[in-house]
Amino acid sequence: MDRFEEDLVEALKDVVRARNWQCIGDASKFKTPCTKLYSEDGQHIVLVRSDDGRFWAMDSSCPHEGGPLDQGDIEDLGNGRLALICPWHCFEFSLETGSSSTGLQNHVYNVRVTDGKIYINTQHTLTLYPIPAKKGASQDTSLPVEINSASSENTLCFWATKVLCTPDPQEKVVLTRQVQGWWDTGKITEIGECTPPAQPSRMDNLTVVEPGKIKRGKGGTQASRIALLHSLANIEQWAIDLSWDVIARFSTVTLGSGDSLPRQFFSDFVKVAGDEAKHYDLLEQRIEELGSSFGALPVHNGLWQSATETSQDVLARLAIVHMVHEARGLDVHPQTLSRFAAQGDTASVKVLEVIYADEITHVAAGLRWFSYICSSEGRDCLMTFHDLVKLHFKGYLKPPFNAEGRKSAGMTEEVKVLLLYFTILMGHFVSSDFLEHW
Repeated sequence: MDRFEEDLVEALKDVVRARNWQCIGDASKFKTPCTKLYSEDGQHIVLVRSDDGRFWAMDSSCPHEGGPLDQGDIEDLGNGRLALICPWHCFEFSLETGSSSTGLQNHVYNVRVTDGKIYINTQHTLTLYPIPAKKGASQDTSLPVEINSASSENTLCFWATKVLCTPDPQEKVVLTRQVQGWWDTGKITEIGECTPPAQPSRMDNLTVVEPGKIKRGKGGTQASRIALLHSLANIEQWAIDLSWDVIARFSTVTLGSGDSLPRQFFSDFVKVAGDEAKHYDLLEQRIEELGSSFGALPVHNGLWQSATETSQDVLARLAIVHMVHEARGLDVHPQTLSRFAAQGDTASVKVLEVIYADEITHVAAGLRWFSYICSSEGRDCLMTFHDLVKLHFKGYLKPPFNAEGRKSAGMTEEVKVLLLYFTILMGHFVSSDFLEHW
């Protein structure tokens, strides 16, 4: 009876799988290496064609930061193994399995060619053409700022929301530096209370697209390096807002111990905001030196998704934004720096080195306050981090980490164990070389 039930389940699975085969057209029409197939639910797929006429399919967005794999190159890894290369960070994904040496994993789909037609096994309805956005009630993400009646212009939260609602990036930089100076010199003394906007304001002339539609290049040409710097400037602008948002959004948090967040928590993130403003300014200046300007290329707002996802939990915000995303920024820095150095772009290298040194302290701040809050509330750091990552983090990370950069962030032994646990949690093997670094 048990064997019969197993056979029945497998038979039912076969029926379901058989219903998911979709014909997308004649194979002869797909002559380019990569073709993007669109899905109404946003689960777009890239169809890959090799030189010898074989076909593969995988998700079109890189699982790292949403890079457009449909704009990537196909490379031979040896022994006939082909991979699709993400144009943003050069991460490779096996066409057969979707796996990458970085530890990332992309979803692949079965492809068949029958009677000259291509079939893909997927539950998503596919089309060769972009699907227009459905018309409906629009949501204004730049909601009016609600200022508590007890608040005034002499509170940190008032000015935090003011920065968040400032669309011009240079004005945002100037205002951030002013508020940092006022806080550091005691001209602002109260933290206050405000409701920040759902999403920070941006200039109307910016071309905002989906993350997967931006091609950053590999840094081999000046245009490619400008694209990389432009992408980094966009990240730094969001980083300014993330710093002010954590101040305004969690200003009234009461810990399990009954205490409020210490004043130093807010001071640390004021400094982070100031650093991010400096980074944006340096990047914008460098972009202009290379003959371009910020806004000349499309940008995306994908980085705000983590802020929205963690808007109700300060521990989740610290874990995901600082202990995952920002720490990963340290990991990819050496590769980014080497691309500019290889082209003799020493001016850009100097800018990136300044950013890297500061970002180490930002990771340290996130780690420090995550540990502090867990300790104050009697939580187990490892289990808390474990639960938050499973709930909020959509990704897949694996060594090698930039061990020196993470070590410089001032990680305690507890935090080192925490991040090692995170690596194991995501289902990876840890090499002996990696363990020696820790």
